[in-house]
Amino acid sequence: MTGVKHGTVRLEPHQETWREEAEQAIGLLRRLLDGTAVDIQHAGSTAIRGIHAKPILDIAVAVRSLEEIQPHAEDLKRYGILFRGEAVAGELPFVMERQGLRTHHIHVVVQNDRKWSDYLDFRDYLNAYPEKAAQYDACKQSLARQFPQNRPQYTAGKQQTIARLLAEARTWRQSAEQTGPSSCGRRP
Repeated sequence: MTGVKHGTVRLEPHQETWREEAEQAIGLLRRLLDGTAVDIQHAGSTAIRGIHAKPILDIAVAVRSLEEIQPHAEDLKRYGILFRGEAVAGELPFVMERQGLRTHHIHVVVQNDRKWSDYLDFRDYLNAYPEKAAQYDACKQSLARQFPQNRPQYTAGKQQTIARLLAEARTWRQSAEQTGPSSCGRRP
């Protein structure tokens, strides 16, 4: 079941249903944002195969500017997508809840901003390198055992590992972009 009580930490093994639930949320957001979203992606730990995650789906929404979301605020609210009330630098955070459990974190960011590429690079890097994903998983599980009732402490504890893996992910993405697609299978 997707959802965790606000402020607590409960990790579950990766579940294929997370992808399906993320696709449903992405479809809803596409309809509600009606062209405002340039791209919408399933991000975060529930989008990384083989690792444990809090069963809260992270959805990253790319827009041309954060101001474009304002006209959609009432529609989002009507569908239970609530602004968290505190803007994070360069991001508008929204949440969805069901039966008192937090089920989705929706991160609205500017498409060309570093935050957007970080969400995708981190996810893609850990999916491409299961041994790196396992390092992240071990960190998360250790912290979840230490701080099951203190999500801020759990989140703070992950920051050093996330920063290291994110730096690796950025280098990996940059290298992939410089080398371009493989020439294997292409005709001269």
